[in-house]
Amino acid sequence: MDKNTSDRNKSSDRSRTSDQNKSSDHNKSSDHGKSSDHGRSSDHNRSSDHGKSKDEQQFIEKLISVRRVTKVVKGGKTLRFSALVVVGDGKGRVGYGTGKAREVPDAVKKAVTQAKRDMVRVPLREGRTLHHDVCVSVGAGSVLVRSAVVGTGVIAGGPMRAIFEALGVQDVVAKSLGSSNYHNVVRATFAALTTIASPRSIAARLGLKVNDVIDRRDLVLGRKKSQADSAVDASIVNA
Repeated sequence: MDKNTSDRNKSSDRSRTSDQNKSSDHNKSSDHGKSSDHGRSSDHNRSSDHGKSKDEQQFIEKLISVRRVTKVVKGGKTLRFSALVVVGDGKGRVGYGTGKAREVPDAVKKAVTQAKRDMVRVPLREGRTLHHDVCVSVGAGSVLVRSAVVGTGVIAGGPMRAIFEALGVQDVVAKSLGSSNYHNVVRATFAALTTIASPRSIAARLGLKVNDVIDRRDLVLGRKKSQADSAVDASIVNA
């Protein structure tokens, strides 16, 4: 009788220890699975954050104006918002767009999408200023844009400053001579930027040498060449 009781106790102890071992193994495996899932999710979040930051660094967005517009319909008035946005990469590409929506964020999003789709490339001199001066009128808007020497900065106001900052221009002098409406100023400024041409493109179109074009430009502008300007012109010719 005692032997049977002792055997039963031993078997029950063995079953208890085996159950405990199984439960501990199950807990360890579940903890390992949770940690692996957590690591995967954290890696995914890091990669998505990295992609977002890269995309945000690629373009410079400037909100010029947001207006509330009302449309009168048969059932009453419809209230919406209109946004004007300028987008650039800071390296010679820039675009503008407009968007309308019932909410301001949606209108800005539409404008940014249109601006990215309609971007234009503007040739820059030394990557900081324009190659030559230009004066353009579009409708009621009229602007004067002039290249500037190193250290001048961006001397422009309103939407023109936003355009030059998104474009990546560091030295420029600009003035709006016509309408002060934001849309007219932006259209005229982009019309002026699209007429900017580099000496190399002008020489190729006219069949001249780059040096001749550069000399003619300096003669028209009435500028005296400095050593720095001569070095820059030599780099343009040799490029």
